[in-house]
Amino acid sequence: MQHQLGLSTGSHSDNDEKCLLARVSSGDRGAFEKLYKIYFSRLTRFVGRMTRSTPLIEEVINDTMLVVWQKAATYDGTCKPSTWVFAIAYRKTLKGLRASDEPLESDATLYEDESGLQPEQHMHRQQLQQTVADALDALPAAQRAVMVLTYYHELAYSDIADIVACPVNTVKTRMFNARQKLKDMLWNERENNR
Repeated sequence: MQHQLGLSTGSHSDNDEKCLLARVSSGDRGAFEKLYKIYFSRLTRFVGRMTRSTPLIEEVINDTMLVVWQKAATYDGTCKPSTWVFAIAYRKTLKGLRASDEPLESDATLYEDESGLQPEQHMHRQQLQQTVADALDALPAAQRAVMVLTYYHELAYSDIADIVACPVNTVKTRMFNARQKLKDMLWNERENNR
């Protein structure tokens, strides 16, 4: 069955994920484990770019996947499975950010592979990643989510609108405003470092 679902090679389709969700809805723990493996790194990247708090990242992923386990039968197929899962993760992340009163840790290199870089390149890349991560962290959560889903997960605006539960035009407005703020912040950072 694993080969049939295309999971042995690491590739999978929306139909594969729909099949897994259907199996999860009937209590199939093996299907849930496969779905968890499919989404773990994707959710880690998404939530990790919304917050740098490792405990919050772990909590959100676990809460998200618990909802997937408990509510798989409510998935109606009107959106991609990834849109459904990311929408759950988005709501859990916002809830976690509101409840969190501890300072956020900023580790821009947490999810990047830097093997093979020269020391100077490594240092420059770390500085650039930290600058971008700090700028993203400074955005309001709604704008940060749109940026992360667009640039790190390559989702279409229509999918993002479903995830964050707003009209596509609102997503476009948030993206426009986020780009402007990032541009201003990064320009100011550059000018300050001259």
